[in-house]
Amino acid sequence: MTQALQDNDIESSHRQRLLEGMAHAVAAKGYAETTIADIVREAAVSRRTFYEHFTTKADCLIALYEAANRSALAVLREAIDPAQDWQEQVEKAMGAYFACLAQNPTLVRTLFVEILGLGAEGLAVRRRANEEIVAFMLQVINGGRKRKAPLSAEMAMAVVGGINELVLQAIERNRVGDLKALAAPAIALLQAVTRDVA
Repeated sequence: MTQALQDNDIESSHRQRLLEGMAHAVAAKGYAETTIADIVREAAVSRRTFYEHFTTKADCLIALYEAANRSALAVLREAIDPAQDWQEQVEKAMGAYFACLAQNPTLVRTLFVEILGLGAEGLAVRRRANEEIVAFMLQVINGGRKRKAPLSAEMAMAVVGGINELVLQAIERNRVGDLKALAAPAIALLQAVTRDVA
């Protein structure tokens, strides 16, 4: 392995540790009370290392949110198998998504609640993430097949928004450990919206 590759691996490891440190620090103290000192302590890296990767703690939280969204989309993509029946695809995708969320309750609160502590910047990053999920839904549901009534972007966003609200409600009720149970109402919602599409 060349020195450049080793340096890249170290940089990648430091960035990942900082993202994990952000998640833990915010879960413990909330975004507003979290300091860069908290993040670097959780990550076991120096303050200098933090500033090599991020300008502000807001940048770090946004990077964490975007990384988690990419991970969630990857889980959804892996769960989709076009060879399977449509209902099975929906059930597998929703089951996989909620199982993924349930694996990391600390991260769920950070991503669904604390991101809003950034104000307009947090709303913008959340909107971009929701739009990526909507684009994925439209591709899977409408993709290339003739439909009598293709799913619209507005209805897909309504589904994403509804699922987000179910997760927020679970967080507020301290039921993040039960997130897998949300798969059933999420599946019912998506099936109702796509009844004329499939």
